[in-house]
Amino acid sequence: MQYLLLCAAILLPESLAFPAQLKTESSSDADFENVKAYLDKFFPLLTKTDSRSLEERIKEMQSFFHLTVTGKLNAETEDIMKQPRCGVPDRAGYNTFPGNPRWKKTRLTYKIVRYTLDLPRKKVDDAIRRAFMVWSDVTPLQFQRVSRGHADIEILFARREHGDGYPFDGRGNTLAHAFAPGEGLGGDAHFDDDERWSEYNREVNLFLVAAHEFGHSLGLAHSNVREALMYPMYSYVNPATFRLSDDDRRGIQRLYGRKSSNS
Repeated sequence: MQYLLLCAAILLPESLAFPAQLKTESSSDADFENVKAYLDKFFPLLTKTDSRSLEERIKEMQSFFHLTVTGKLNAETEDIMKQPRCGVPDRAGYNTFPGNPRWKKTRLTYKIVRYTLDLPRKKVDDAIRRAFMVWSDVTPLQFQRVSRGHADIEILFARREHGDGYPFDGRGNTLAHAFAPGEGLGGDAHFDDDERWSEYNREVNLFLVAAHEFGHSLGLAHSNVREALMYPMYSYVNPATFRLSDDDRRGIQRLYGRKSSNS
């Protein structure tokens, strides 16, 4: 499955000036404002002293997505930028988040704080349960839903600004985002309620997006393997025949180990 987001990355400012050599005959200042905003969100500068040029950052993006590496804003690069996706940054070379954050326990609780009206609550509950099973089927992790009190992973549907500093952008583009394991927002998963959520191949399939987001909640970053669940872009596969890729399995088992044969 290809897919989805935005995690708790600090976005650092870069000059708004766009190098003239990056422009094509058909490009405009608006095009370069868009690509800079995309790079700031998904390929951010790492420190205040990170002096990579816009061209170098475009090359990093093109390399991550297996595009022709030109450093220029061309048609295939623009096409990638328009695809619905996850809001978490894409850092080439990471299978897990920097520092390898992970839960120190194997029994985790989750709570659905706010539902979408696109699906009956029972359908949402079922999609979320099955999305967690994607990961519990291959690791020692166990997930228990709670309705009151504290939960390790809080799940909600929201629009635009919703209190975490990472506002959603309306229908299309960013579909959801989640935070790596940790205190506070750590592990929480948020879904853009301006999307049309579905249990089938209509609009956006909740199970597929949730399974991806919960990978982030457990400590996985994005993969640049197109067939991986943790690939950033969304595309539909039949949930009934969905299988976790080897890339995803290796990543999550690196953090939590294999599921015991006695489980």
